[in-house]
Amino acid sequence: MRVAIFRKAHFNAAHRLHNPHWSDEKNEEVYGLCNNSNYHGHNYELIVKVTGEVDEESGYLMDLKVLSDIIKKHVEHVFDHKNLNLDIPYFKDVIPSTENFCYLIHQILSDVIDEDKEVQITLYETPRNYVQYPA
Repeated sequence: MRVAIFRKAHFNAAHRLHNPHWSDEKNEEVYGLCNNSNYHGHNYELIVKVTGEVDEESGYLMDLKVLSDIIKKHVEHVFDHKNLNLDIPYFKDVIPSTENFCYLIHQILSDVIDEDKEVQITLYETPRNYVQYPA
């Protein structure tokens, strides 16, 4: 039987959307307030969806406590109360948009969750703005 399980998490992080190859005017035009040189923060909400086959012996697709611990270790403890631009090496050369952040979290969790399971990430930057990967 194929099912999906979901786990929600929450963390806070700051970032600045800025393309160093653009003029200040173009950055302001494209990113607006998100281009603030002093950065700005978000209360991120994360939903991790794991899909796969239920194990007949345990009745689980995956123990939700194990999934919770993975998210805490590999996402919450890594990104909570961090400045994505300054504290996260991945964003040294990548703009820390929610799209790119969602993709990074997917890559991180896909590497530590059994490869026979599919991982989908939904990352809320605000209660009304979110990204999903893969779409």
